[in-house]
Amino acid sequence: MKKQIQTLTALSLLVATGVVIGQNTRFSDPDTVIKQEFWNNLYAGGGSSFFCEKEFKTKGFMLTDGYVYPLADIRSALDCGTSRQCDQDNRYRQIASDLHNMVPVNNRLEMKRHNVRYENLNQSIPTDDCGMRESAGFFEPPERVKGDVARTMAYMVDTYGLPWLGAPPVFKGWNRQDPPDDTELTRHRRIAEIQGNENPFVTSPDRIERL
Repeated sequence: MKKQIQTLTALSLLVATGVVIGQNTRFSDPDTVIKQEFWNNLYAGGGSSFFCEKEFKTKGFMLTDGYVYPLADIRSALDCGTSRQCDQDNRYRQIASDLHNMVPVNNRLEMKRHNVRYENLNQSIPTDDCGMRESAGFFEPPERVKGDVARTMAYMVDTYGLPWLGAPPVFKGWNRQDPPDDTELTRHRRIAEIQGNENPFVTSPDRIERL
């Protein structure tokens, strides 16, 4: 009996350790992470905006730190109150500091994406200059980053217990349609170095099928 208890305790510790390793446990100050780690480290040499693929050398006034899983939806899922109240919630601060969910985006686009859900929209809806479709609170990203969105969404759902922002089969389809490319893999490696944990859905894309 004693051995069984010891075994169960060891397994519990392994599971707990796995949870910790799978999360951002290094950062919990969103404002500092955005300034020091996101813009001055991850994108210190410039890059391309996520959805529109517009190159930049430094952060201009038209760019902002965007979130594949929007912060408003995280606050809603955690039910931590207003934006100011959630800023005092340690769980929210940890999730909001996760670099795997942060991307450089155009200011106007980030405002438009608030409270939308991801979906495959009808082909009759025209795409904009960046290859995106929008309709009645739904948003379809450009083909080239659909897989990136799906793998980030899966990470946020699996790691933090957040709800899907759209139908799971849609994200699974995007994951198969758009596998990780060099740009995504390079960014992922840099985030893992900075933050200390990986997104397992980037390193093992088939894992999303088990969610």
